[in-house]
Amino acid sequence: MPLIVKDYSWEQTDKVLFITVPLKGVKASKVDIFSSEEYLKISYPPYLFECFLYAPVRDTDSVAQVGNGAVIFKLLKQDADKWPQLQSDIIGDKEAMKMKREESFAKAEERAKVEKKMKDEVKRENEQYALKEIMKAEEAERARVEEAKESERRKATEELENWKEEQRQAAELKASIFEENAEGAPRRQVGKIEVSFTERAFPTPERESCRPLEDEAEARRIVELEDENLTEEERNPVWLRDKGNEFFKAGNFEAAVNVYTHAIRLSPNLYSCYSNRAACHLKMRNFFKSIEDSSKALELLVPAVQQNADSRLKCHVRRGTSFCELEMYVEGLLDYEAALKIDPNNEQLKADAENIRHIIQTETVS
Repeated sequence: MPLIVKDYSWEQTDKVLFITVPLKGVKASKVDIFSSEEYLKISYPPYLFECFLYAPVRDTDSVAQVGNGAVIFKLLKQDADKWPQLQSDIIGDKEAMKMKREESFAKAEERAKVEKKMKDEVKRENEQYALKEIMKAEEAERARVEEAKESERRKATEELENWKEEQRQAAELKASIFEENAEGAPRRQVGKIEVSFTERAFPTPERESCRPLEDEAEARRIVELEDENLTEEERNPVWLRDKGNEFFKAGNFEAAVNVYTHAIRLSPNLYSCYSNRAACHLKMRNFFKSIEDSSKALELLVPAVQQNADSRLKCHVRRGTSFCELEMYVEGLLDYEAALKIDPNNEQLKADAENIRHIIQTETVS
């Protein structure tokens, strides 16, 4: 049985009521306080304080302070008037006291539900507003990027046409000069010389290697040549994808992007090229492009079956990582949760998702 506290004190004015309850040496962390319009309760084992108020107070505007060995209630009266006593006349009537307790607990629970619902609605509205703003900003950024790409495309096309015209004019001029010099002179016989080289039997030192430059040159050659000038392999999108994978493993992400792009031009529905190009963009910190390619790959990875589960998981992780790098943590968390649905036992995914949730909660609190 708890020990009922009776050595409390109280004071009042017409509008405010003060109640001081001693803690009797119990630590403040052990104190549990409940208050409503007509009922107060403090539980701090082995002690218990109950007060059935003479008249109702404005509970939402009242406060309770714990410190200096006591709990001090500051209660605002609903009706401005002096009370003849602190406790209600039901003291001693166990049934009436029980009903008043249950009524107070029920009202408090209902009020907590209403407050939680309102808080959830406000939070949901804030999240929806934030998402709309993010989507609006993303759309504006996408439009800006597309405009920049289109401008670069027009500029590159114009430069290419000018270069072709210059080459044509230079070829015509060279041909006319050759014809003038060759008039009346006997034509020489055309010959062919074949040269063979001995294969190197030792590797080139890494510091002298031109492999990255060679890779970029090869990728550029594949992309810039017309289809009829390419070899049979270079017109095969699967071969191009594998070639891009070799560039990616070698750390030459720009060359890999060029080859994947050419493969996509030849086969627009090859999802692996979009997914792998997204990985390259992520490495190069082109986060919007990584998001775009990951989204396109996920559109092609339908229906969602076990055979393509690993590819879908990689796309979600790459897109989620790009969103987080752009500080769009809500969208990033959605992708990580989608990846966890595919592989629910992946501990690394669980840890990453939990870290993102912590960041979102920290930003919400601040």
